[in-house]
Amino acid sequence: MNQQTPLRERVANERRRLKAVRQALSAALEQGSKGDAAYVSFYLAIAEYMEAAMHRLHIQDVRMGDMIRSKLGTIDAEASAAIKELDDRLSGNQRHLERFLEARDALKREGVPKLGHFEQVSRDYTAFITANMGHHGATTELAQKLFSLDDWSYMAGVTEEETRHEQMLHERVFAQTPKGLKLPAAG
Repeated sequence: MNQQTPLRERVANERRRLKAVRQALSAALEQGSKGDAAYVSFYLAIAEYMEAAMHRLHIQDVRMGDMIRSKLGTIDAEASAAIKELDDRLSGNQRHLERFLEARDALKREGVPKLGHFEQVSRDYTAFITANMGHHGATTELAQKLFSLDDWSYMAGVTEEETRHEQMLHERVFAQTPKGLKLPAAG
């Protein structure tokens, strides 16, 4: 096994768990809470997970952009477009995440009466995530061309403590799943 496999596996597992949580949120939004109080704790667990996971992804993507800029020195039009796309995606995610966390805070304070608002904000956010986040060829190709194994490790910034915390938050989401909510098959 090469030295990069454990890092790749940890990052891949983290991304799979994030996808599973986002899909669970999407399934819940599609079905709708219909005022069921059980959704409050489920949505709060999802929001706590998303806050932590998206914070880590944001840090990773900011590092990637900074490292690409630093390693390129002179930036041609193609690299400039890739970096602009990354920056736009990051700022869009932060705007959606901020609204999502504000809706979470309202849900935490007021409970069931804020379920509808939380669900609407979450629909907007999951639509943004689905359309804009994930693998992006141009920046990924630049990173693959420019980064050493140490660079990838630094960019990922995956520590055992962060991995344990993220896994605990993931487990909490699925422990809070309301009865009757049909979740997509894991995959």
